[in-house]
Amino acid sequence: MQSRRGRASLLEAFWRSAWRCLSKVLEDKSCFLHVRLSSASCRANMPRPRKRLTGAPGPDRKGLSEKRPKTENSENTSAKLENASPQKTSTSKNCGKNLSNYWLMKSEPESRLEKGVDVKFSIEDLKAQPKQTACWDGVRNYQARNFLRAMKLEEEAFFYHSNCKQPGIVGLMKIVKEAYPDHTQFEKNNPHYDPSSKEDNPKWSMVDVQFVRMMKRFISLDELKTYHQAHKATGGPLKNMTLFTRQRLSVQPLTQGDDTAPHSPFSLCRRV
Repeated sequence: MQSRRGRASLLEAFWRSAWRCLSKVLEDKSCFLHVRLSSASCRANMPRPRKRLTGAPGPDRKGLSEKRPKTENSENTSAKLENASPQKTSTSKNCGKNLSNYWLMKSEPESRLEKGVDVKFSIEDLKAQPKQTACWDGVRNYQARNFLRAMKLEEEAFFYHSNCKQPGIVGLMKIVKEAYPDHTQFEKNNPHYDPSSKEDNPKWSMVDVQFVRMMKRFISLDELKTYHQAHKATGGPLKNMTLFTRQRLSVQPLTQGDDTAPHSPFSLCRRV
């Protein structure tokens, strides 16, 4: 009887201990579950970051999304050339840096009548003038006119014979008077007369040039073209020679590449 009571007491003690352990475990589980639920609730209430769409411009790419201005039409371009200052038009984008002291100027050495007037003027004609000096008139291209206006005293220019059997560089001359109004624009009988030009606001200008010397070696157009084509193929400094990129331009500046390239024909001309 006593042994039964002892076993019952032990069994009761065991179950009490087991219950306490179970209660403690359940309490810990409940606390852990509460913490997990609370954390999940907090995360659910937090604002989520927005995703940036691929390719969408951010604040630092604003400039890329702006509209580009429309290209100006040819009339506006002509007006800009007419009113442009010599400094802004003295070089084009594809011609490099202007040396501002060497030029190339074209003239026709063979007789050609224009409105009944012979427009021939060769380097021999320049030599025959009083003091070997003459005005360089008749330029009727806005860009060429702007180049004339950009010329300074004592700057030198290569005399180029054009529109003839053997075009090329024949001599050297210098600027002895800076740009002033071209008188032929007001002369009605002159082939270069321009009725739209007014004496109080003349459109066209000219400079006075003086003969310096003849070249010891004639530099032909064919030779210049050989240099130009060779440099176009190799990316050399003569690849953008204005003589070929703007063939109809009668007055043009020499660029840094034209003048300083090794064995450049222009560089050779100054030494012969």
